[in-house]
Amino acid sequence: MASLFLALAVTTTGLYAGFLLTFLVVVMPGIGALPDDGFTAAMRRFNEKVPGPGFLIVFLGVVVFPAVTLVAGTKDWEWPLVAAALACSVASHVVTIAGNIPLNKALAEAESLSGPVPAPTAVGASVPAAPVGAGAEDGGGSGDRDGGDSAARTAFEARWNILHQVRTALSLAAFVLLIFAAD
Repeated sequence: MASLFLALAVTTTGLYAGFLLTFLVVVMPGIGALPDDGFTAAMRRFNEKVPGPGFLIVFLGVVVFPAVTLVAGTKDWEWPLVAAALACSVASHVVTIAGNIPLNKALAEAESLSGPVPAPTAVGASVPAAPVGAGAEDGGGSGDRDGGDSAARTAFEARWNILHQVRTALSLAAFVLLIFAAD
């Protein structure tokens, strides 16, 4: 029975570590290139969509399955590897819960204070374009008319990325430890 839970631990931890790594090396550099209003809008939408049922199964599985593996019994040499992987997963979750989630909530609150940028009301309607060469300071460019998106991004991005790097490294370490335990 322990081998089944170890296999589930490897699978969920691998999926979670892969998700975090993809976000680190693909998603964040991609949206990092966006102007402030695009960046903050994209992060807010990610933060609304990510905590769905599928994600929560994986998020919880990276802690539950290694813990059940330890309770179900492992070989003497597997125990320290599974315990270390569990410690890494718990540490990753602490970073997420204590660091990334509060930043996500602050970013969402910043939107509710300033309100989202209004969308066109009719199909095919367009928003008047800013003059060519106009920047955010003269009403064109980023769409961040009051500086709210810029301030929200400044308060969010660097701290969130550092925390994300830490939780990604911890999750990758947990995955590697579980692979060695399953070998």
